[in-house]
Amino acid sequence: MKLRTLCAALLACACLLPGALAENDGDCLYTLLDAGGGELTMRAARMYVGDEYISGDDQLYRVVSVDDAAMTATAQLVGPASVDEAALAAFYALADEEAAQGDGRRLICMYSTHSDESYAPDDGTYSLWEGAGIYDVGNALKDELEARGIETIYSEESFLPHDADAYNRSRATAEELLKRAPDALLDIHRDAIPAEQYETTVDGEDISKVRLFVGRSNQNADANRAFAQRIKAVADEEYPGLIKDIYIGKGNYNQELYPQALLLEFGTDEIEKDKAIGATEYMADVLDQVLYGESARAESEADAAPAAKGIFWVIGIAVLGAAIYGLVSTGRLSGMWDKLKRGASELTGGLAGKKPDESGKK
Repeated sequence: MKLRTLCAALLACACLLPGALAENDGDCLYTLLDAGGGELTMRAARMYVGDEYISGDDQLYRVVSVDDAAMTATAQLVGPASVDEAALAAFYALADEEAAQGDGRRLICMYSTHSDESYAPDDGTYSLWEGAGIYDVGNALKDELEARGIETIYSEESFLPHDADAYNRSRATAEELLKRAPDALLDIHRDAIPAEQYETTVDGEDISKVRLFVGRSNQNADANRAFAQRIKAVADEEYPGLIKDIYIGKGNYNQELYPQALLLEFGTDEIEKDKAIGATEYMADVLDQVLYGESARAESEADAAPAAKGIFWVIGIAVLGAAIYGLVSTGRLSGMWDKLKRGASELTGGLAGKKPDESGKK
């Protein structure tokens, strides 16, 4: 027992070494507990006070304490996770702006910062410096997206070793991909926690869950988070059980580069790779809906509707005022009608009413 405690302490110390505080998932295994000591989830990296967690049932928790010796963190229940509607509206406004400036193409760019991540049951080990299993998953997602008419670029550049500087090395690739103005920039990973936490069944198929990860230390954190929550909402409706949860952790994970950036974890090192690949079909469909389908425009249209109604009210009041003025100034109903048509025409640019020609004829 003492040896086990000592090993845990050594691992915790390794997580606290200079440089290890950066985004270096996989070196530690922390457990997140609720206020009563019940297990909420696990993470293959250190947890920090201020991290937030959105559970599968959309409850928001905030980390309030961390015990590095025990490699646990305690989170307080905040309440139901609400979506930042302003951030979501801004996200879709940016997407619409980019679409208007482009040629109508649909593009998603992807890369894998942790280029060694593999699936032990099929790849023989959790880490491979060549032919890593994560690229099989990334390419499967690419194929599924392209099958839906979405152009997809997946960089298979290596950023080894798997250390605290991996995200600094992958940053150049992320920046290069962003020059193509994609609709989303995705960093494809796999987790390193027990397999049972990722096993699920969707539409009768045994597959892996997908965790969405947001870095909270960047200026795009609100937009990244709204993007993740929208993905989860659509997935929960279409394919319950697909999305494991959302972890909002310390660090930026290159997500400060783009509002539509997100880190996706397909399964864990202990799960069969085929299950992670099986999740890509459903994930591609969700991304298609969120970025390009009716789901993607629901909030934007809802926000636009009140504004449109307001415009029509303004036009209606103005036209009515013109009609009353015509009646008062001419004393005739025909005068009121002329004013009504003229006012409607001027306010709508000729779409309503009829302007008199230069000779004064109607």
